[in-house]
Amino acid sequence: MVPEWRERRLGEITDNFDGIRIPVKETDRHRGRYPYYGASGIVDYVEKYLFDGEYLLIAEDGENLRTRNTPVAFLAKGKFWVNNHAHIVRGNIEADTRFLMYVLSTKDISGYLTGSTMPKLTQANMNQIPVLAPPVSEQRAIAYILGALDDKIELNRKMNATFEAMARAIFKSWFLDFEPVRVRMEGRQSIGMNAETTALFPENFEDSAFGKIPKGWTVNKLGDILLVIETGYRPPGGVRNVFHGVPSIGAESIVGLGQFDYGKTKFVPRDFFEAMKRGHVAEGDVLLYKDGGRPGEFEPHLSMSGKNFPFTQCCINEHVYRLRANPRCSQNYLFFWLSSELIMEEMRNRGTGVAVPGLNSTAVRDLPILLPSDSLMQTFEKRIAPLINRIFTKCNESRILAAIRDALLPKLLSGEIRVKEAQQLTC
Repeated sequence: MVPEWRERRLGEITDNFDGIRIPVKETDRHRGRYPYYGASGIVDYVEKYLFDGEYLLIAEDGENLRTRNTPVAFLAKGKFWVNNHAHIVRGNIEADTRFLMYVLSTKDISGYLTGSTMPKLTQANMNQIPVLAPPVSEQRAIAYILGALDDKIELNRKMNATFEAMARAIFKSWFLDFEPVRVRMEGRQSIGMNAETTALFPENFEDSAFGKIPKGWTVNKLGDILLVIETGYRPPGGVRNVFHGVPSIGAESIVGLGQFDYGKTKFVPRDFFEAMKRGHVAEGDVLLYKDGGRPGEFEPHLSMSGKNFPFTQCCINEHVYRLRANPRCSQNYLFFWLSSELIMEEMRNRGTGVAVPGLNSTAVRDLPILLPSDSLMQTFEKRIAPLINRIFTKCNESRILAAIRDALLPKLLSGEIRVKEAQQLTC
């Protein structure tokens, strides 16, 4: 132990605000702009707030206290409300609140939990958790270094959300709402679109099995334009005891564009991967959640690979489809079409009425897809591809930043690496 560092109990270096929290039943909540927090984060938004500032919320109960699939301690900032499933503390004059969050992120608290069925961390037990605490000035410096990495990761996440929203807005305008077609029909000037692009859209609609669509566009079955629709598979006996090799992506990792929880990565042996006849993920593949969830309820999810995200080399298991279209349809168009609310609802309907909710390959092939002219498809791709590439670039940057943070975290909190050394490593 570093000489000036002392082991303290959490209750000695925090102020507790549990007495202020108030649970509100869902039926009694009024929708508003203030976050309503529970044990694992925001569960709703309400019209009033209890707290204003920066506080550390620590889960009081729930299975996540054992599994730790999400953080058991996290910061809440600004104005917010908290129910009675999370403790509310703040560092006193001897502790930095954000530093305590990082300490608890690495702390084994299993010995402080009660309850065999539902784990619980009582306030009394929480207060007894030991914390190795340097002087508060060094705590702040450690929190600043780790926080700067987390802040950059969060900024990348927000930027990616903006890029995706921009891409979705263009796709919706062009291929779901047909706004440029309506502009031409009404003889108006299109805003934000040059004359050359506007001219690629028809000037009127025609009837189809899909309803009114732009004249000359076609409604196809997805199977008519797919070159690849396949699942992967795993070794006999599964991958529970495989800790190295090639990443294998399962349904739980199909969350959304540019999203992947590396903490849940599973692997298949390399020799098994090299012998696989199907399921190797390639650049630009659209990945579709195949099956899983509660009986009678299917919620589809999609993701996409690109620019070595989520991995330079990986495969899928039997619960994920890999989709590739022919040159008539770009992969970006395929992703946004399938993830549009129109087709998501179609997949929900097709995937719900079975014992194990999901989509068989016939149901996927039978999904409708609307295709514009080749020239418009190419123009869309040129417009959208830079946004998608920026998303993947930010994802890869965040993965590197997270790896740096995770490597520094235990060393900084134990005193193995001091603040000046860490600053040199992160410059």
